[in-house]
Amino acid sequence: MPQTAAPTPLSIELTSPQSVNGQRAAFQSLWLLARMKHAHDAEGGLVRLADLRGEVSDASTLRMVVSRAFRDFKAWHIEVGWGEDTQREPRFLNAERRSQGPFWLPPAEAKRVRMLVGGRAATAAEVASFLGLRSRKARAGAPGSAPPDAVHLQDAAFWKQLVAAQQAARQGRLMAPVAGGGAAGSPAKSPPSALESIRLAGTLAATDFQRALVTLNEAMLWRRLGDNEQARRRLQALKKQRLAHHVAGNDYLGAMECIVSAWCAYTARDLPLAQSLLGGMANDAARSLVLRHHPDVRFEWCNLWALVCRSRALGLSADDKPAAAALAEESLQRFGEALAAAFESHSFDAAQHVAANMGMAAWLFDRVGLSDLPALAHDGHADTTRRAVQWIAFSEWLCGHTDGQGRSAWNAIYLMRIARGHCRPEPQPTLAQFRAQEPLDPAAISQLAGPLADAFDTAHWPARWVGVAQARLADHQAGRRRYPGLQHCSLLFEHAWYAAHAGDLKAAEQSLGSLREALPQLVPSDRAYFTESWNDTLPAELVLEARPPRRPAARKKTLPR
Repeated sequence: MPQTAAPTPLSIELTSPQSVNGQRAAFQSLWLLARMKHAHDAEGGLVRLADLRGEVSDASTLRMVVSRAFRDFKAWHIEVGWGEDTQREPRFLNAERRSQGPFWLPPAEAKRVRMLVGGRAATAAEVASFLGLRSRKARAGAPGSAPPDAVHLQDAAFWKQLVAAQQAARQGRLMAPVAGGGAAGSPAKSPPSALESIRLAGTLAATDFQRALVTLNEAMLWRRLGDNEQARRRLQALKKQRLAHHVAGNDYLGAMECIVSAWCAYTARDLPLAQSLLGGMANDAARSLVLRHHPDVRFEWCNLWALVCRSRALGLSADDKPAAAALAEESLQRFGEALAAAFESHSFDAAQHVAANMGMAAWLFDRVGLSDLPALAHDGHADTTRRAVQWIAFSEWLCGHTDGQGRSAWNAIYLMRIARGHCRPEPQPTLAQFRAQEPLDPAAISQLAGPLADAFDTAHWPARWVGVAQARLADHQAGRRRYPGLQHCSLLFEHAWYAAHAGDLKAAEQSLGSLREALPQLVPSDRAYFTESWNDTLPAELVLEARPPRRPAARKKTLPR
């Protein structure tokens, strides 16, 4: 009988200039092939789109990188698969879905790939270094020697890395800093971002629960970054992980999957879908138990439900005051329940978010004529503003008592909106009319904060609002923090408003130019808020040629969050 020919080896030289079988190769394509080989040998096989982002591509070039890589794979005569089902033959897969990943090597193809350094076999540490991964020791014990969810000593490395990822997210280090963005004399190596840390946690995950937990945290991170598409893909992956295996903590994972899905709907301003998802969760037998007994889940549910009610109340305030009042009252009640759940779980980070949301809700309801709510009825207009400021000051105080770095941009944005909301502007004012307005300055806001005024330390709160906005924009530009699109646009608008009010029209024009470039990434209703605010509140003399298109005035704008 004729013997079957041995598979032809494919040699990848990792040192520069990189090559495949002695021929120069595109770095991105070679990196992806080496990453798939590493995943096949050490991680269970799959390489996801998130693994490419920040290493060989970003969101805008990802499809092009994948397309080029598959052209190179064809030229190298190696078959590569895509999708979640690693048992399929690549020739039968739908090429139209190839760019969505994840990617993997069939076992026969993986055996052909040899990774070299200077012509010799590469060590595990060298491969990890090339791929940007940290080398780690192989897990102890033979496969199958313990139950899949048994606790091993090496699990400590996974949990340590998961904590590092969550800490980086709390501190606003969501993605890798902009190259060269640090200040002169700063260390060359910045602490790992949340995205980098969660990827590394994924390489350390040893059980189905740990892998599912990584997927959930990835989804939450992408949602915070404003990438709903990527967040939803990770949620789909989480659903498949939960359905494919009996995962420990499945009820918790399912509840959080539902909440993050609702967050994605809320971010897209699909309020009916967000409320439907949350309502379905509360009516589900298993998930309602988690909601009742797990304070972290209860905080997330109540906070988001309250935000949805707040948005609906503001939208109905002009046309159906009784319905709006009922929704506003429910919003404040749910914020209170969320705050209690945050303290029940000893989470100051969660508490600071809901405290800020509660303060801004009280101020917004007062602005649209809903100040006769039972929760606000005893306050006059001035007292409602004072209470709103004090809730936001409490949020800032909590930030300073966690790690001192978890400050949210929303606190500054909310206070700057409240400060200029004190004005009674002329519609489409002249520059003279605009500069004659008298917004509350930071000192006046601090006075309203009363016993919580010590939250506004001079290191984070300059004496002028334009400085407050500029400091946060500088952090974003330097990569010290990563503010998602809506927060970034809000900071740009507030900086433009206060710079123009101070007479610095050049700085205002620069921020408005940046805002105009950033607006397309927002959902239409949020774009409308900035467009209408730009056209209605800023002086006509300010960069007329750079204004966004004027929208019909019939539509009432609401503040985005």
